[in-house]
Amino acid sequence: MRRARASILVLAVLAAAAVALLSVELGMGAIGFGEAHLADPCTSKPRLSEGGIFGSVDAAVQRFALSGLNGAACSLHTTREELALSFTPALGTKKVRWTRSTIETALRNGIRRAAHDTVGGIFGDVLAFALDNAIARPIAFFLGELSG
Repeated sequence: MRRARASILVLAVLAAAAVALLSVELGMGAIGFGEAHLADPCTSKPRLSEGGIFGSVDAAVQRFALSGLNGAACSLHTTREELALSFTPALGTKKVRWTRSTIETALRNGIRRAAHDTVGGIFGDVLAFALDNAIARPIAFFLGELSG
């Protein structure tokens, strides 16, 4: 009888501990574990930590690349992730249809956004203008609009 009471007490304590742990986990957001929360590419800006001189350069390059993807995705009304998946059509995303127009729009808006997010202000405007003009001929050549 004493053993049965001890067993029931142990089971009750274990059940209470299990309920408490589940409550804590659910309270901390376990119900949404594994859900993707995609940022809006039109409003989000990459935040990268910078450490030392090489960390600053690395962070600036990453910020430029991510901002470029944000700008391209925003102009094509898609997410950054769907844009990246569209480069490999076998992965199944059909949101972005690549045409001459979408390629040019994505490249130009991506470069403008990257210049503004990375440098900002009037210097961002100057950098965006310079990069836009520097890539104008390569884009046209890439799209087959120029010969030679």
